[in-house]
Amino acid sequence: MNPQAKLLSITSLFLGSTITITSNHWIMAWTGLEINTLAILPLISKSHHPRAIEAATKYFLVQAAASALLLFSSMTNAWYTGQWDITQLTHPTSCLLLTTAISIKLGLVPFHFWFPEVLQGTSLTTGLLLATALKFPPITLLLLTSPSLNPTLLTILAIASTALGGWAGLNQTQTRKILAFSSISHLGWMAIILVYNPKLTLITFYLYCLMTIPIFLTLDTIKTLKLTTMSTAWTKIPPLTATLMLMLLSLAGLPPLTGFLPKWLIIQELTKQEMTPTATIIALLSLLGLFFYLRLAYCATITLPPNSINHMKQWQTNKSTKMFITTFITLSIMLLPLSPMIFTT
Repeated sequence: MNPQAKLLSITSLFLGSTITITSNHWIMAWTGLEINTLAILPLISKSHHPRAIEAATKYFLVQAAASALLLFSSMTNAWYTGQWDITQLTHPTSCLLLTTAISIKLGLVPFHFWFPEVLQGTSLTTGLLLATALKFPPITLLLLTSPSLNPTLLTILAIASTALGGWAGLNQTQTRKILAFSSISHLGWMAIILVYNPKLTLITFYLYCLMTIPIFLTLDTIKTLKLTTMSTAWTKIPPLTATLMLMLLSLAGLPPLTGFLPKWLIIQELTKQEMTPTATIIALLSLLGLFFYLRLAYCATITLPPNSINHMKQWQTNKSTKMFITTFITLSIMLLPLSPMIFTT
């Protein structure tokens, strides 16, 4: 891809996200989301492979439909209340339409079908942007409108997302699809606590990004796209593959790793809100995701290939990415001791 075109796309992504996050007016928020959609399309289709073109087409159609629904929601609210302010979304129909529009943009169940297919058709670096950076503006809109949203609807969407994210990931052999269903499952955890504690949703999203970024970067470094190639990847960079197991277990939410922190806080908050059955259900559903994380970890570090591969082990990665990956790996594994700081804020 042309470096100037890539720079323009990345700059537009920053611009679109900033406009949406900082805006108070619905039209400006919609404009930022549209800039994001148009900026990511060249990055999705840069390989010119038919699957990449298909992924870009699916992404454009889905995001355009969601943006139109979001605009219709804000116009309906303005028609009945005379307010274009994002925080003044009060009309019930507008709240329902907005929840649907943001669910489509994020890939919450039952609007999740596009996300695994688009992620499968792109490179790992573009998939990383789709799974983390491009989810931040829609989540910000949900946070701003959280007092007006229907908690029962969000709880149903959250439990369905956690269930399907874990269930559908069980039978996958492509690492990008597994990470897509992992993202859907984590979005369920964010959505279930949104109305009761919006700050906790934001903390969960930040920690999810911290855990997902090093996994995508590691898979990109060892050039692994399938489970079958992951079993031989340990011969390339053994230390990096060994830490991949810890990162996957952290994403699964096992203590004493970073990923346990958001699940612990969410279950605690749900219990305070007298939603113990909901907390129990979502905790049990996360066991489905734990299974395919363990399978990934098993393939990455424990399985030995039938034939030894005779080539030099690469004990160090590229120096330009070495510190970057190392920093994120450390954060994705060792942040649990900082939990008292979160309790005091």
